[in-house]
Amino acid sequence: MELTYKLNLQLFADEEKTEKATAKKRKEAREKGQVLKSQEINSALLIIGTFVGLKIFGSYMYSNIRDFTQRVLSHYNEIDDLFTIKGINNMFYEIIIVAAQTVAPIAAVALIIGLLSNYMQVGFLFSTKSIGIKFSKINPIEGFKRIFSPKSIVELVKSLIKVFVIGYVAFSYILKQMNFIYNLLDMSIAAIVTYIGDITFGIALRAGGVLIVIAVIDYIYQWWDFEKNLKMSKKEIKEEHKQTEGDPMIKSKIKEKQRQIAMTRMMQDVPKADVIITNPTHYAIALKYDKEKCDAPFILAKGKDLIAQNIKKVAKESDIPMVENKPLAQALYKSVEIGDIIPEELYQAVAEVLAYVYGLRHN
Repeated sequence: MELTYKLNLQLFADEEKTEKATAKKRKEAREKGQVLKSQEINSALLIIGTFVGLKIFGSYMYSNIRDFTQRVLSHYNEIDDLFTIKGINNMFYEIIIVAAQTVAPIAAVALIIGLLSNYMQVGFLFSTKSIGIKFSKINPIEGFKRIFSPKSIVELVKSLIKVFVIGYVAFSYILKQMNFIYNLLDMSIAAIVTYIGDITFGIALRAGGVLIVIAVIDYIYQWWDFEKNLKMSKKEIKEEHKQTEGDPMIKSKIKEKQRQIAMTRMMQDVPKADVIITNPTHYAIALKYDKEKCDAPFILAKGKDLIAQNIKKVAKESDIPMVENKPLAQALYKSVEIGDIIPEELYQAVAEVLAYVYGLRHN
């Protein structure tokens, strides 16, 4: 006899992540260094900014190198210790200083652009978790997975597109300049350097424009991929809500305990009342008038149905007078909270009840 069992294989699968990430999940991801960022934007702005910097500071850099070269070549025979260890060291230090002075403007431009482009995308963020040691990164199996992952394929396709498109733009621009390139042999060295600089600047600007377009597309993709990776399942949202707000079962038990404490305290105040106004079966309101504490009577306790019966029971045991007044009982129950004084529109009705009660006491 063959028995067949049906199994729902979805029970063994992870719950699908279809919900948008919560603010807490986004905050935790940011603390781990997981932020929305496109490296292509940094690259595009860096290339354009660097070559604009070269255009601005090019004459300074050229004159700095030219003056140093002329000075060394013109006066090298006047340097006594040029071919000694000391002379070579001095020359080496001087070359380093001149090189640093020459590239300093471009380095400053690149640094500022790099900081600004990152700040515009991410804001101020310092996270040590993203640079921590992860043994999964040195796992060969995980490494192969990363190499052949969809993200790696996208990066490969993006790199190939950049190479072909930028190569085409540069090649087509150079072809348009071929007639002028043939005339380089008749130009001075300074004119040749200037012309090559202009061509390089033109290629850089066109390549930067292409990179800007690619960067915009890449940013849209990075946003989509970032949001997709942050998505949560309904179960994860429930678990996070429990951690943040507390377990609903525990919260309900706490509220129930608080209600019990409040009920006990309220019942302890019933014997202090001057009068109990009843419906007579559905409502019971315990009133107290103490002119030293309040200018008007206030409610010590109130209840409906079973609670009302308990209030009347305690009042009976404590010899507290009970007055049946259906409209007044309903109005007090619905409009006044425990500990609050009665509203002005009920002064007259309550005063009549208290006068009746005080009359009974004096008799």
